[in-house]
Amino acid sequence: MDPIQLFNIVLTGLLRGGLYALMAVGLSVVFGVMNIPNFAHGEFYMLGAYFSYFAYTNFHFGPVSSILCAALGTLIIGAVMEKTLFYPLRKRSKKNWIMNTFLLTLGISIVLQNGAKMLWGNTYRGITQYWPGNISIDSFKISNDRVVGFSIAMLTIAVFWLFLNKTRMGRAIRAVSQDETGASIVGVNLNVIHTLTFALSCLLAGLAGAILLSISPAYPFMGLQPLYKSWFVLILVGMGNVGASIYGGLIVGLLETFSYMKFGAGWQDVVSLAIIILILIFKPRGLFAKKGVKSISE
Repeated sequence: MDPIQLFNIVLTGLLRGGLYALMAVGLSVVFGVMNIPNFAHGEFYMLGAYFSYFAYTNFHFGPVSSILCAALGTLIIGAVMEKTLFYPLRKRSKKNWIMNTFLLTLGISIVLQNGAKMLWGNTYRGITQYWPGNISIDSFKISNDRVVGFSIAMLTIAVFWLFLNKTRMGRAIRAVSQDETGASIVGVNLNVIHTLTFALSCLLAGLAGAILLSISPAYPFMGLQPLYKSWFVLILVGMGNVGASIYGGLIVGLLETFSYMKFGAGWQDVVSLAIIILILIFKPRGLFAKKGVKSISE
């Protein structure tokens, strides 16, 4: 393999992995803080794509404004959903919380998929490009949308990390993830933290869907593949490990790109699943998990 081809594969893998990391961070934080295995995470990705599409095409917003509309829309829906569904469940269901929330999120996923199908049909709704043009590196061309999308994803993750580590509310979220009872004793409002955490998780998924609209058009069942990729990353790095989710997303992106180039279409999922199975057998806590530590800031 010549150096130019290797560079192209690495660059493509990193750009793909950046969006996986954005999705995985959202999924990881809601599991790390609330112990919710959110199987509706992909549907917020789908909603973000639809919101951005309608903002861009129907209301003629610019690219950044359309993406921000998607982020705001999924943030609000996530907050409402947490208050109307998860909060009552938390009050009534102390036992089997993970199983109950798994079933609830699975139900939410089905409702959102079919609701989108009823409202907007099975038609693919996409755009040509947010930012026209390509960046040429030797004989390799990559669209501006991919580069800008990766940049937005990395910037968002950086801002989110600063929020978790440098703000009072972020430190409260981390405290709840480590010891919910202790955080409550020192005055942290658990209801506020839970609602905010779930809403921010939905925002990150919606943002990823909006960023990729020109590459992956909006469609009612489009969230399934990003959901799988997010879970690949979480299993790889360890459940609830937000910091390592960034590295995990990049690793999965590189792994898939190398598999595709080496073995052909379809093999990227085979290789990813094979590695996940091996990790579950030999290191079930994940490659970056620390024994006895549960922290979303690792």
